[in-house]
Amino acid sequence: MCARACALRARSLASISSLPPAVAEFVKGAVEECKPTGVHVVTGTPEETANILAGLERDGMVKKLPKYDNCWLARTDPKDVARVESKTVIVTKSQRDTIPIPADGAKSQLGSWMSESDWQRAREERFPGCMAGRTMYVIPFSMGPVGSTLSKYGVQVTDSPYVVASMGIMTRMGSPVLNKLAEGEEFVRCQHSLGRPLPLRTPLVNSWPCNPEKVLISHLPDTRQILSFGSGYGGNSLLGKKCFALRIASRIAKDEGWLAEHMLILGITNPQGVKRYVAAAFPSACGKTNLAMMKPALPGWKVECVGDDIAWMKFDSQGKLRAINPENGFFGVAPGTSDKTNPYAMATIAKNTVFTNVGETSDGGVWWEGLDPPAAGVTLTDWHGKTWKQGSSTPCAHPNSRFCAPAAQCPIVDPQWESEEGVPIDAIIFGGRRPEG
Repeated sequence: MCARACALRARSLASISSLPPAVAEFVKGAVEECKPTGVHVVTGTPEETANILAGLERDGMVKKLPKYDNCWLARTDPKDVARVESKTVIVTKSQRDTIPIPADGAKSQLGSWMSESDWQRAREERFPGCMAGRTMYVIPFSMGPVGSTLSKYGVQVTDSPYVVASMGIMTRMGSPVLNKLAEGEEFVRCQHSLGRPLPLRTPLVNSWPCNPEKVLISHLPDTRQILSFGSGYGGNSLLGKKCFALRIASRIAKDEGWLAEHMLILGITNPQGVKRYVAAAFPSACGKTNLAMMKPALPGWKVECVGDDIAWMKFDSQGKLRAINPENGFFGVAPGTSDKTNPYAMATIAKNTVFTNVGETSDGGVWWEGLDPPAAGVTLTDWHGKTWKQGSSTPCAHPNSRFCAPAAQCPIVDPQWESEEGVPIDAIIFGGRRPEG
């Protein structure tokens, strides 16, 4: 067995040598540490995506939803359903570089710092051999349109095909990015593992590999690195999202003189045809997606969506603030989304979408709290895979259940949403949420 695995790794390393030198060096280091059985460099073609999804279906990680076109449902381990802020750390030489140092006995509310020595020990407890028996996928991706001066590049290695399928929606992924990296473009190094090498020592729950007891999502801003272990949930494993697009990007932005913000971007046109672009900052689950896809009630007004979650902003040579949405898709909270609250989101997710931890209808569709009751005779299965009825004491869909859908499918996507120079920002709205009431 060892000889066979070593031979496979040798062939994989041979194929890695064709990658751009800096990418090859990063991948070789990850292979030596994680010891995967094989390596697959992701190209991003439709055929490759179809094969990835077919493999996920064979392994029981997703199921096809026949009611829709190319839509899929994943049910996770109940212990792996959300971002884990308590296990999300920033690693720097000095604590003060990351957070204000709190008074004795107080806990900082502005992030978690880990020393370099503690992090190195944590890494050595987790990553060596963590991909044994699994394939390492190498995902070259772009945050923002490929070629834009506002965009940044990344390479993520992962042992999760679910991550590959989702990154293909949330980022520009594959060969076009490799071509830019071959020109010498810098990139953020992202390493992710589910933390469940084969053969398994304990059985999986819902066929969903994860290691909740060992979860650690770490960011090294000085070296532009992200290492995530133990979780397959999107917020912890799709490293282009909050990890790169906000946390690491904030440091890059500080160094380069721009802004990475938790903001939606929309264009609004008045009845006279005058259009303005607005950015708006709100915490998670405060309605950014609904506002970004608003259907105006006032006659003659029009709203178009550039992005619903993250904005990268920079002043141009004329002194005008410009912004891009670095993402390529929507990773939205499902419960509460409906034709009443967000008809454009509902239209967006009708095809080519990966749903996670939502309810399922007996006619091959999805359901969550906020939707109309299913038609007569249609039964419901909850996010645990158990029969569910209206009035049950537990929700049908997990409160943090998600849809992952391509932004280009939004009926009101702004014509300039992929503009390489970004859209001009005329106003910024700030909002918040009360702790209670």
